[in-house]
Amino acid sequence: MSSTSVVETISVVDVDTHLVEPPDLWTSRVAARAADSVPHVRWDDEGHAEFWFLGNQRLGAVGAAAQAGWREPAPDHPRRWAEVDAAAWDAGARLRRMDEDGISAQVLYPNVSLHAAALMDIAEPALRHDCVAAYNDYQTEWSDAAPDRLLPVTSLPFWNLPATLAEIDRCAAAGHRGINFSQDPSVFGLPRLTDPHWDPLWAKADETGLPVNFHIATGDVSVVEKPGHASCGAHANYASMGVTLFLGNARTIAQLVCGGICHRYPGVQFVLVESGIGWLPFALDALDWQWRNCGVAAEHPEYDLLPSEYFQRQIHGSLWFERDNLAFVLERLGPGNLLYETDFPHPTSMSPGPASIAVSPRDFIDDTFGDLPAGVTRRILHDNAAALYGL
Repeated sequence: MSSTSVVETISVVDVDTHLVEPPDLWTSRVAARAADSVPHVRWDDEGHAEFWFLGNQRLGAVGAAAQAGWREPAPDHPRRWAEVDAAAWDAGARLRRMDEDGISAQVLYPNVSLHAAALMDIAEPALRHDCVAAYNDYQTEWSDAAPDRLLPVTSLPFWNLPATLAEIDRCAAAGHRGINFSQDPSVFGLPRLTDPHWDPLWAKADETGLPVNFHIATGDVSVVEKPGHASCGAHANYASMGVTLFLGNARTIAQLVCGGICHRYPGVQFVLVESGIGWLPFALDALDWQWRNCGVAAEHPEYDLLPSEYFQRQIHGSLWFERDNLAFVLERLGPGNLLYETDFPHPTSMSPGPASIAVSPRDFIDDTFGDLPAGVTRRILHDNAAALYGL
C-alpha cells in the first residue's frame, strides 16, 4: 500500500449524506398562520428530548438523525438541537469536516422530509406542497456555499404528479443534481412503482438527465415502529431494523426491471442509496434465474436484456462499511455500478466517536481501496458518481 493517502490522489464523491433540518426550517419559511400545521420542534417530556411535531402528532427526535460523534450507541441520540454536531447543519462546518475526511463532494438527503412522506399528514394540499418546496429551497441555498461540493437532490410532492414534474424542472434550474423518490409509493395510497402512472416521472428524469435515487426508508417503514419484541432490547432491535431497511432495495431492483421501467427508459439512471452492495450478486442471480424460469422472455419478447444486464446499464449501488466482500462483488459485477458513501451524520455512518466502531472515511478508503487497481478505485470513488451527478 502506498504511503500517500488515496484521498490525496482522487477527488472522492460521497453519494449519501444528510442535511439535518434546523428546528425553524418550516416555521421560518411558511406562512405564520400555519406554524402549528408544519413540522416544528418542541420539548417532549415523554420522550425526554426535543421532537419534531405536526400539530400534536409526534415525529422523530430532533437529534435522532444526527448521531455522528455521539457519546452513546444508537438508538440513543442528542436530546437537544444544541447538542447536534454543527457539521450536520452548518455548511462551513460541513466543508471543514469534508476536508478532514478527504471528501471532495457530497450528495445531500433530508431527514424529517425524507422524500416528503412525513409531510403527507398535512391536511391542506397547498401547504403540503409549500413544505416540500421550502426544504428544496433550503437545500439550494445551503449548497450555494460550495455548489461543486454540496449537491442537492429534489424532494417531490409525489402525491401530485403535475406538481412533481414542475418541481423537478424548478429545482433542476436551481442546480439540483438528482431526484429523490419513494421505493414504494403504494404504501402511501398511490400507484405502485411499476404503474404506468409514473411514466411521466421517468420521462422527466430522462429529459433532465437527473438520476432517480431510492434511499432506504422511503417505502414501508413499519419495521421502524415494530423492529422486534421489547424483551430483545433496544439496541438489538435497532440493529435488526437497520439491516431490514438496507435490504428493501432488492425489491426496488425487481420492480424497475420486471416492471419494464429500465426497458422503456434506457437513458434513466437509478441509484440505490444506503443499502450496501454485498447482496447485489445474489439478487441479480436470483432475478436472472426467475426471469428464465418463469418465462418472462416469452411474455415480453420486447425485453432484450436479462435483469443483470439492465442493472449493469442503469442501476447503481453504494457501500460504506463493507470491506471483505468488495473483492467478490467486483469479481461478479465489476466497478462500473458501484459508488461510495458515508451516510454522515446518521447512526450507521462512517463517523468515529466514543460509541462507534467506525473509522474515518480517510482511513477506511486507504484500508479498503489502497491495494486495488487505480482505475477501479477511481471509478468507485469518483468517476461513476461524477458522471451521475454532473460533476
